[in-house]
Amino acid sequence: MEQILLFATILAPIITAFFQLVKKVFNIQERWIPLAALALGIGIGAIATPFTDLDIVYRLWAGAFGGLSAVGLFEIGNQTTKDE
Repeated sequence: MEQILLFATILAPIITAFFQLVKKVFNIQERWIPLAALALGIGIGAIATPFTDLDIVYRLWAGAFGGLSAVGLFEIGNQTTKDE
């Protein structure tokens, strides 16, 4: 479990950057943002084979955690800048 959470922690900023790019290129409705981030996280977790020796299932879980945390991470940062 520690390996999955560590890998998700590493993937979260990468997924955040890619997801912001996807949001700029494609017009995604607000209600679909978490689902799109989840799918992107799972995809990035699946293709991260050269960077880890985790099994595919663990990489998919880490990607899912990273994708969902990427949305939360960006929203927290976005709300902080709005308050100032």
